[in-house]
Amino acid sequence: MRLAVCILHYGNAEMTGKIHRQFAAGDPGHGDDIYVLDNNSPSPYPGAFLRLPENLFWGGALEYAVTAFAAMGYTHLWFCNNDVFFLSDPPYLSRAAQRLRWLEKKGRVGLYSPAATANPYHRQMVRVPGAECTRVRYIDGIAPIISLECVNDVGGLDLGENRFGYGVDVWLSHRAAQAGWNVWVDHTIVLRHKYHETAKDAPGFLNAAGLAEKAYLDARLGPDWRGALATLQEPLETL
Repeated sequence: MRLAVCILHYGNAEMTGKIHRQFAAGDPGHGDDIYVLDNNSPSPYPGAFLRLPENLFWGGALEYAVTAFAAMGYTHLWFCNNDVFFLSDPPYLSRAAQRLRWLEKKGRVGLYSPAATANPYHRQMVRVPGAECTRVRYIDGIAPIISLECVNDVGGLDLGENRFGYGVDVWLSHRAAQAGWNVWVDHTIVLRHKYHETAKDAPGFLNAAGLAEKAYLDARLGPDWRGALATLQEPLETL
């Protein structure tokens, strides 16, 4: 297993710096595996390994990262929003890799995510005190670890016209679960996420992204996709 951390930077460079420093301090032996991808932010990030020539939005940036990190020889991609922050103790990268290896003994893992302190949209993502992990039907993509083999196995990201990316995480992880890959939420690694912290500063973005998400999930889960997701939030297994 080769796991790369890719923090997607757009907007506030100091916010990106907090999670970047947290990873770097928590895993000092893995500095070469921790990257910041600058999504052509108006405020460039000085520590980025690459600044994209245009804003690809979340979906386009994930598509770029999947291809780029596979070409670099990585097998797994930890694709992190810049508005997340760990509340659990370090290390992060090495511990997550260890947890993945443990979970792989129970079946191949397609996607894996730390739990969150709160999630207003996807309740299966919320930390369950005393639990180890929950196997779920899909995850919220605030900080997923993605098996690049899994992405290939299910036919790619299926981004379509939805470069904004809202719903792409849901559909990818749901397809993975349907294809026999396990999808896990880990309650021993916990983060806090400030929803729309970056998006709210881009005029018109949330409305446009919401419309794109509706069209995307309408076409894939049907017009009652919100009801479908509510049902899919029921856990499959808790360890």
